[in-house]
Amino acid sequence: MRAAPTILHLDMDAFFAAAEQASKPSLRGKPVVVGGLGPRGVVSTASYEARRFGVHSAMPMAQARRLAPNAAYLVPRFQLYRAVSEQVMELLGRLSPLVEPLSLDEAFVDLEAGGAADSSASAQVAGERLRADILAVTGLSGSVGLAGSKMLAKIASEEAKPDGLVVIEPGTERELLGPKNVRILPGVGPATGEHLRRAGMTTVADLAEAGEDELVRLLGKAHGGSLYRMALGHDERPVVAERDAKSVSVEDTFDVDLHDRVRVRLEVERLADRCVGRLRAAGRSGRTVVLKVRRYDFSTLTRSETLRGPTDDPAVVREAAARLLEAVDTTGGVRLLGVGVSGLADFTQEDLFAQAAVGGAAEAGPVEEAPVEVVAAAPAAGGEAVPEEGAARRWLAGHDVRHAEYGAGWVQGSGLGRVTVRFEVPGDRVPGRVRTFAVDDPSLEAGEALPLVEGGVSGGGG
Repeated sequence: MRAAPTILHLDMDAFFAAAEQASKPSLRGKPVVVGGLGPRGVVSTASYEARRFGVHSAMPMAQARRLAPNAAYLVPRFQLYRAVSEQVMELLGRLSPLVEPLSLDEAFVDLEAGGAADSSASAQVAGERLRADILAVTGLSGSVGLAGSKMLAKIASEEAKPDGLVVIEPGTERELLGPKNVRILPGVGPATGEHLRRAGMTTVADLAEAGEDELVRLLGKAHGGSLYRMALGHDERPVVAERDAKSVSVEDTFDVDLHDRVRVRLEVERLADRCVGRLRAAGRSGRTVVLKVRRYDFSTLTRSETLRGPTDDPAVVREAAARLLEAVDTTGGVRLLGVGVSGLADFTQEDLFAQAAVGGAAEAGPVEEAPVEVVAAAPAAGGEAVPEEGAARRWLAGHDVRHAEYGAGWVQGSGLGRVTVRFEVPGDRVPGRVRTFAVDDPSLEAGEALPLVEGGVSGGGG
């Protein structure tokens, strides 16, 4: 533990939804929900206005619509979010060379390493200055936690939400943690929390009082010992600047279960090609191909095949994914498919014959879905990807458009051959006008996300 709260944790407030509100004047101060809009879509982010109705991330979109029927429901625009994230990460980089991004909207910073702070007072000044700079550059707010460890800095930023700053002074850790629920500690999910509850432990103080031996008996040596140290406020993990992605993956959820085996095979091949596209864009190659299948009954299976060397060849990945599919029973229907490549490397094996040979038998993965780190996020949650070139145009709610006469706007909704567009841009002081067009109107085309703050970086295509 450090003697001063010089580890900073930044968490942008309702990031996706806040970016949409900043981009669309008509949505400011209104409930906004971002996620997949299909029947099986889930909520990625809900604005604080939407959270008042009980909407939260990972909730089925159908449930969110029942709770907040009048909210604006939009598909994500990851290119915009990545552009804003780059602006935020640049500001963090000015504070210290040790910045550890956790996602587009969250990161740790070692203020001591950058000379930005060496005391509680200087750390607080650095945190407040960061929040002001983020607001000025992006127009968005972020919450900051400052503490002597990563665990406590993250807890502090959660307490600071929304749009605040909390400092946890070294020496006060046990007093602060004691009354909190065990779920606040890293690694304590629903299952572990319930296991501890049955053992009579519901607060962090209960864990500290139980002692290390008891926690090891309940949870095993590694998990039990780690949890005991965290209950005492001990966390020696350093801020790590380089966090290489472990895998690249893509997946789609289908509105209707797929039963046709040929269609399933075609979808797997399409996903393999998309996955390789992202692999190449990242300048990487990989040795292990992973297939993920979620069946009609929500059971999730993974199968993997390790090649003899790293590859970024689409034919090799397609063939490996197809072989893995042969080992999966899709009787009853498939609701989700995913293809990933792991074991990443910075070079490609030139011997394609070696790639095509099976380096190891397909292995059965766990039934429960495991988290996979994605280098490039899918264009929309819930499987609502932008159609391939040549496909019929689909106007998804929230996407950017441009009209030959009316200029830039965004899709409010579409259906029955019509698309409704609100013409407004981020800097407008009042909501823009709404107009409706035929979906094939030649004057209407896909647009680019405009910067949230004048002079900022554009997010590219919507």
